[in-house]
Amino acid sequence: MSVCREAIHHRPKSNLAYAEDGETVRLRLRAKKGNLDGCRVLHADKFDWGNRSLTRLEKVRSDSRFDYWETSVTPAHRRLCYAFLLEADDEELWFTEWGFESKAENDLPTAGTDQPLHYFEYPFVNPADVIDPPEWVADAVFYQIFPERFANGNPDIDPDGVEDWGGKPEQDNFFGGDLQGVIDNLDYLDDLGITALYLTPIFESTSNHKYNTTDYERIDPHFGDKETLKRLVDAAHDRDMRVMLDAVFNHCGRRFGPFQDVLENGRDSEYVDWFHIHEFPIQLEPRPSYDAFGFESYMPKLNTENPEVKSYLIDVATDWIEETGIDGWRLDVANEVDHEFWREFRRAVKDVKPDAYILGEIWHDSRPWLQGDQFDAVMNYPFTYAADDFLGEQSIDASTFADKVNRFLTRYPEQVNEVLFNLLGSHDTARLKHRYDGDERKVRLALLVLLTFRGTPCVYYGDEVGMTGGEDPDCRRTMVWDPDEQDRDLHRYVSDLVDLRTTHRPLRRGTLTFDRDQCRGDRVVYSRSERDSTEKVTVGVNRGESPVEVRVPCDGTPETLVATTGEEIPRDGDSVFELPPMSGAVWK
Repeated sequence: MSVCREAIHHRPKSNLAYAEDGETVRLRLRAKKGNLDGCRVLHADKFDWGNRSLTRLEKVRSDSRFDYWETSVTPAHRRLCYAFLLEADDEELWFTEWGFESKAENDLPTAGTDQPLHYFEYPFVNPADVIDPPEWVADAVFYQIFPERFANGNPDIDPDGVEDWGGKPEQDNFFGGDLQGVIDNLDYLDDLGITALYLTPIFESTSNHKYNTTDYERIDPHFGDKETLKRLVDAAHDRDMRVMLDAVFNHCGRRFGPFQDVLENGRDSEYVDWFHIHEFPIQLEPRPSYDAFGFESYMPKLNTENPEVKSYLIDVATDWIEETGIDGWRLDVANEVDHEFWREFRRAVKDVKPDAYILGEIWHDSRPWLQGDQFDAVMNYPFTYAADDFLGEQSIDASTFADKVNRFLTRYPEQVNEVLFNLLGSHDTARLKHRYDGDERKVRLALLVLLTFRGTPCVYYGDEVGMTGGEDPDCRRTMVWDPDEQDRDLHRYVSDLVDLRTTHRPLRRGTLTFDRDQCRGDRVVYSRSERDSTEKVTVGVNRGESPVEVRVPCDGTPETLVATTGEEIPRDGDSVFELPPMSGAVWK
């Protein structure tokens, strides 16, 4: 068998070659699954080729079609030229920037000769190019709150026509949830183990969801005011809890002052270039004559390439940080805003708060936004879909689940993987329990995976007490506060999982490796471990209706840390456990 040339892929200055820190470069190579017996990389400074080294790569991941090989190298002078030596049966083949070369090492073109320089090049490891998300995010457990439906802490500011708590959610009704309600329940969240809050929009708006902003400089009066937000942030910080707000900068609301001016004055409005107007007079129906989110006329798209718009929105983002101390922004519809806006946004936000978390709402492959110059992370909906496919619909088997996750994990540098925003549901999706047909065993398995996975987990409000609900607006029901109506066993289970993640560092910082020999059928097994640590945590999931064995690699006798059943997992030998049907467990 020879090297399958068409499957080989590498690209410098990408997710396949990136700076791990100010001195080290992580190199990755993609090859056909099962094709290569080994891979090495020849590397040196291009001005000092005589001091070259040959370093072996390790096969770290596989999916349905490819193997992924990688290693780290530390260039002596931060400049790096390199070529890969591919090994398959009796063939050795060099892979360079120019393609494939069947030459001995000493016959390859070298710097300082009159031959072309064929090597890949990482010109210089600049510390400024290192992807460096905030340190605290990898250790965080987020909790998403839809403020209008979480808790009513101040009935005096309720909107007109507010309905009784617990009523049926509609697209246009209100129940009186507010920021004071969040403040009043911080102890509840602290006891659960939550260390970071994500609040959907809180700025003035006519809707209950607040994604059609009327005034970016004012808290919605039915939620409170700037002082209320300050008290919330201060009270959260007193509990070592961070607060992230939602920035809706792709579009505004129809009642936003500048858009109202355009509606009134047409072409003569001083704000006409703040939007993407296609024709005058402006038409709202059946489709608006201007760009809008999802063709919804009440959410006109902002022209973020306009310097005035750019300055206004970036000032909004930095002013709220400086005035209230919030810890980050979740960016709504981030993929529809131009990249240069986000670059300037990042520079401004990081100038006022270097450890602010910048999270983009993108539902797909997000590599263009995750190169260190725009976002720290994105909402990891591919994880949600993979979990649903394996645990919920059971449309894929364990091996395919591992394939999907491995492919996702090779999309981004490890610094990004560590802080990807993992979620099982949100205000935009049917609730977890609804999607899993009310089967609490599946819900527990999904939460086990969420809170032991690579990335930063987020719990959608109420999932921890068994709330359910279909598609929007049903997924936005009011929070259940009556203990008699809550699933308290599920609450304790989630609290135990959060505590487990907090206690065991590999669950927060370690890489994730599937045991491919055990990932078969209904059984998924993966481990979390750090490069320079001996602690290793193993997770086993059985989604089937029959028991399965799980082998736990361990130097001594493995200890069960938590089980979805709440009972001891039967042991069959020192390191073999029998997972009951529809159950999971964590061992160390």
